[in-house]
Amino acid sequence: MANKIYSDAASALDGLLFDGMTICAGGFGLCGIPERLIDAIEASGIKGLTCVSNNAGIDGLGLGKLLRTRQIAKMVSSYVGENKEFERQYLAGELEVEFCPQGTLAERCRAGGAGIPGFYTKTGVGTVVAEGKETKEFDGEIYVLERGIVADLSIVKGWKADEAGNLIFRKTTRNFNAPMATASKITVAEVEEIVPVGSLDPDAIHVPGIYIKRLISGAPYEKKIEFRTVRQRQAA
Repeated sequence: MANKIYSDAASALDGLLFDGMTICAGGFGLCGIPERLIDAIEASGIKGLTCVSNNAGIDGLGLGKLLRTRQIAKMVSSYVGENKEFERQYLAGELEVEFCPQGTLAERCRAGGAGIPGFYTKTGVGTVVAEGKETKEFDGEIYVLERGIVADLSIVKGWKADEAGNLIFRKTTRNFNAPMATASKITVAEVEEIVPVGSLDPDAIHVPGIYIKRLISGAPYEKKIEFRTVRQRQAA
């Protein structure tokens, strides 16, 4: 078994990065984002990136770091409402944006990983999402053709992995990390803990190690909260 474990994010990405590449980045809000790998991409200085991600982080966190340094040329996302720099660049014509419904984005990544070049969906029919795309009628209903996504690189964040790269996600972090782990030519994962082969329950594996080519332990992590809200106390 080839050794997949690297000492840090920079070494795990060595030889994989180039200007103009497409990167699938896992995560949901600030939950399950590959922080160490994003930091290494920022430090690399590569530019002209197309980033596929459910969201664009927030100012100064997640992919927001790469927006701040102008390394991203295009975002393919479903939700970008918490990033003021994203908004500024988009409105100024400095950033190309492809909005994609959330479920469609997840399926485009899953389809790409499954070798499916395209699929039809009702989501977006009759809206700007369907403009310029092929439509087809099935059983009296109109569907729009969406393309599967296959990136040059996927970066994902897991909870646990064994030395073979078998990944387990925890709760919300599974959301986009799992399909994006399969949707690229090569996937690099960072996790909170790496355990020996045989330590994980085979029935609990979310992404088989065959998809993970390089792996790092990024711990310790500070678990950031996008919005901290509390319930108002009732009057005595």
